Amino acid sequence: QVQVVESGGGLVQAGGSLRLSCAASGISFSVNAMGWYRQAPGKQRELVAGITSGGRTNYADSVKGRFTISRDNAKKTVYLQMNSLKPEDTAVYYCNADVTVFGPYRNLEVWGQGTLVTVSS
Repeated sequence: QVQVVESGGGLVQAGGSLRLSCAASGISFSVNAMGWYRQAPGKQRELVAGITSGGRTNYADSVKGRFTISRDNAKKTVYLQMNSLKPEDTAVYYCNADVTVFGPYRNLEVWGQGTLVTVSS
């Protein structure tokens, strides 16, 4: 089994910063693309940022210039640095990882439980 666990959420004032982390763990697997999604109350889950195993990134237009996604392949961990936070960034943030499991070989999409980010005005 492979799992990902997020950390770093919390309450912050508008204009503040938070850093989310997501670590993948398990046996005999490699991590391909990783990403962060969020879901605000009453809204659909949306992609915030993604990063390939080679470091190519993409962002939602709403967070470009404010959020930065990065990863540490040795630690199988992805980060989301969130600056200049706005109340509309309030949501549960979910980590997603595309992994390859060995023995037998198969690809899986793994989701974390989510971490709540609340931005007060």
